[in-house]
Amino acid sequence: MDFGIHGKWAVIGASSQGLGFGCADALAAEGVNLVVNARRAAPLAEAADRLRSHGVTVHEIVGDISDPAVRSSLLGAAPQVDILVTNAGGPPPGDFRDWDEDDWFAALRQNMLTPVELIKATVDGMADRGFGRVVNITSGAVKAPIAQLGLSNGARSGLTGFVAGVARQPQLATANVTVNNLLPGRFATARLTQTGGGSAPSPDGIPAGRFGDPAEFGATCAFLCSSQAGYITGQNVLIDGGVYPGTL
Repeated sequence: MDFGIHGKWAVIGASSQGLGFGCADALAAEGVNLVVNARRAAPLAEAADRLRSHGVTVHEIVGDISDPAVRSSLLGAAPQVDILVTNAGGPPPGDFRDWDEDDWFAALRQNMLTPVELIKATVDGMADRGFGRVVNITSGAVKAPIAQLGLSNGARSGLTGFVAGVARQPQLATANVTVNNLLPGRFATARLTQTGGGSAPSPDGIPAGRFGDPAEFGATCAFLCSSQAGYITGQNVLIDGGVYPGTL
């Protein structure tokens, strides 16, 4: 299937590895030019070289995406932003009794306010051009909160509430601009070991019997960015191998 996005430009946060790279790789395979980002230069350069093997243009912006100057550089590196994939490392696990205001502010800045600022900076231009796709990588914990991930639960749920409103604004929804969230469960990434306290992770409790592959996560992201997905907006797409037991 031709997704109809060849030649468009995507900005993707935290995309040197894991789920962010999975999304970047899937979009590059569809002929989408990329602006990619990570905090460390060497892994980002390696990832960018792999992405260029698809024959697309790839620009690298090193830095913390929660820094306004880094965001400005990200957005300015593309001639226009047709696709925005927001992503950032999640806050550390722990007991809420040990967190102070600074911990909460850091989590909110990274996992709620930064995506909001990127969305604000791009969606009106998308609407003017008659095409736009925003995909926020959040977490399956939005639907089924995880006790030790309270910082992530709170910040990402705040972003989810914001998206539910902005995605349905007529000036965006009628202009072929969609805003959706992708909610990953347990995928084979470095984050999996971190949230498990450093112990070897196990797929116990996953009906699929395995961890997710970042490539299949990326494929879902690419579809949500496609021309065929123009009637999907304001949705939370859970990809967890069947862990969540609810019917809705």
